[in-house]
Amino acid sequence: MAPLSWRHHTLLQALLTRGPLSDRDFRAVFAAISGKNPATHQQLFNDTLLKLNKELAYLQFELRACMNQYDGMVYYGVVNNIADEESKLGTKYSVPQVAYYKGLLEAVVQEAGNDGTITSIDALNVCLDNQVIILDGGSQNSQSRLPSCITDFKLSQKERTIDELVRDRWLSYTSTGKIGLGVRSFLDLRSWFRGNDIPLCVVCNEACIKASSCPNEGCSIRIHEYCLKKKFSQRKASRACPGCGTEWPRQEGEVDGDDDANEPGEDGAASANRSSRKRRKGVKAELVQDCPSRKRRKGVKAELLEDCSSRKRRKGVKAELVEDNHNAGPLTAAVPRRARSLRRAKAEAVEAAQEASSAGASKAARASKGRKK
Repeated sequence: MAPLSWRHHTLLQALLTRGPLSDRDFRAVFAAISGKNPATHQQLFNDTLLKLNKELAYLQFELRACMNQYDGMVYYGVVNNIADEESKLGTKYSVPQVAYYKGLLEAVVQEAGNDGTITSIDALNVCLDNQVIILDGGSQNSQSRLPSCITDFKLSQKERTIDELVRDRWLSYTSTGKIGLGVRSFLDLRSWFRGNDIPLCVVCNEACIKASSCPNEGCSIRIHEYCLKKKFSQRKASRACPGCGTEWPRQEGEVDGDDDANEPGEDGAASANRSSRKRRKGVKAELVQDCPSRKRRKGVKAELLEDCSSRKRRKGVKAELVEDNHNAGPLTAAVPRRARSLRRAKAEAVEAAQEASSAGASKAARASKGRKK
């Protein structure tokens, strides 16, 4: 196998120094190091993780991904696969702090409401008595006794320990202000969850810390909330419990998929279609309303053209009369009667044309006024 490159070393170093990274941040680091977008180079991204895990396996480490059950986001981190006594010496926490964390872990896991959280008051009331037991083998009737550091662990020390565990992401504060497990707990304690018979999700086969239970009290099926959305995402998918067949209740904010109007985005599409139909109707009404106005304009244009042609005819007749008069000159008295009768006929024709044009214009004006009304 080819040795790891500087890109592998840098990616691994980012996880070790920054702690667990969200999927978005981890992919951003990968893109900055490799120059490739993992969304379009998914095979390269998978091959890089596989090569890192093959090398880390020699040291009993693993680059692992987990789901934060409180927000449904994926996180990446490096974990130790061996829980031996030597690895326990690598912690920075004191013995009573480790015991207190174990007590908090058990309280969260055993929470009856399947919410995976406890209140701050419940966290401060967690006892350390059953977490650390030291046997004194000096006598045959050896009795268990607790060290003073356990019995003298005060409330102020518990508060500081909770703050430190939250800061190191072993614990977390939820949106409701309660205390739950942190990302590092979900990453490191996978084997502990399985070893303590924590119920598993039937969809993803991971421990159910925050999950939804079957409404049937006799059924032990539990499913994560994000797995429920994935399982029942299809509109006509059966919502029956995989274990007993009981109808699984809908979560808060989830709509009924049997109603056609409840499909995602359908309301917006229907309103958009209605608005587009209204716009088309408005455009049609404007076109219909505009048709009479266009017809009136066409009528006016035709009247103007007809008037122009009549004026041209009158100008032509007048030009002919002027030319006849010019040609006649001083000989008008000697012009035969036939010529004078021709000029009179032409003059009468001009007057008749003028009267006809004026009558047509007035009639057209009256007709346009009537249409406007």
